[in-house]
Amino acid sequence: MRPGTRASMADVARLARVSGQTVSRVANGSDNVSPATRRRVLDAMESLGYTPNTAARALRSGSFGTIGVIAHRLARTGESRTVEAVVQAARDAGHTVTLLDIDSTTHADVAEAASRLSHQAIDGLIIIRAEIEDADRLQLPTGLPVVVADATFGGRLPMVGTDHAGGARAAVEHLLSLGHRIVHHVAGPEDSIPARARQRAWREVLAEHGLAAPEPLRGDWTAESGHAAGVALAGTGATAVFCANDEMAAGLMLACAERGVRVPEDLSVVGFDDIPLAGYLTTPLTTVHQPFDEVGERLVARLLASIGGERGDDAAVELVGCDLVVRASTARPRR
Repeated sequence: MRPGTRASMADVARLARVSGQTVSRVANGSDNVSPATRRRVLDAMESLGYTPNTAARALRSGSFGTIGVIAHRLARTGESRTVEAVVQAARDAGHTVTLLDIDSTTHADVAEAASRLSHQAIDGLIIIRAEIEDADRLQLPTGLPVVVADATFGGRLPMVGTDHAGGARAAVEHLLSLGHRIVHHVAGPEDSIPARARQRAWREVLAEHGLAAPEPLRGDWTAESGHAAGVALAGTGATAVFCANDEMAAGLMLACAERGVRVPEDLSVVGFDDIPLAGYLTTPLTTVHQPFDEVGERLVARLLASIGGERGDDAAVELVGCDLVVRASTARPRR
């Protein structure tokens, strides 16, 4: 390539040792390219400063009108509801969303996904709940505005998230205010940021009241794991339990019903998330309302401000508060 000339698709193809058609597929986000080849093409694009034609047109107009979103485990309630909220907030702001669901959150996979999206005509990037243990090694495309949601690298990049600890505190305080002196906990997966925050807050509230925390029961967010926890608790004399999400709470309540443990007469149950089903269980569930819509709106607003050139604090962490919704699944303990 001659000095002073713009890199072409042919230049990228030569450097990456692939065909021009392969470069086109990578630039357009096609899945019909092996990961190793895609990585080689993306590296060549980065090295040459190559901008696909779609990007060149957008650079002339100033914007693509598109936000990139990286998500992981979309089947889970938190991830799917947050992505849904981001898509709606982006639509309300006149933007479209390009979504990439990744299989794992290693720093290499997240970096590869970010690089891939950066070549697909996006103005900025939102990373949903990237629970990266080696976050210090994460390399993101230079100059690309990025905002993260509930991520392990909050503090390195602007972050918006739910106040999981505040919501958990409200749940446990509610049970204690009813007169329960032992509050059990069905925790989420150990590698989950929200699960760790909720479990930590549960322990802290009990300690502040001079109460011991029983060994938590470990779930995996599913109703099945909550059912197993209910089987384990039934017959132990437990009077109160805080479940880290509503699905596990629903499974636990079914196990109780099967074993003659009445909710709330024998066992008070609190969940977290306030999914639509929570108010329509046989015994409507007391739960913590997670503000997915507001989180999505703030993520998009923060990213669009950055895209527009607004300088902010890269270490800023913004937490959106939760509200306790009291329904019929909690009551004072029986004497």
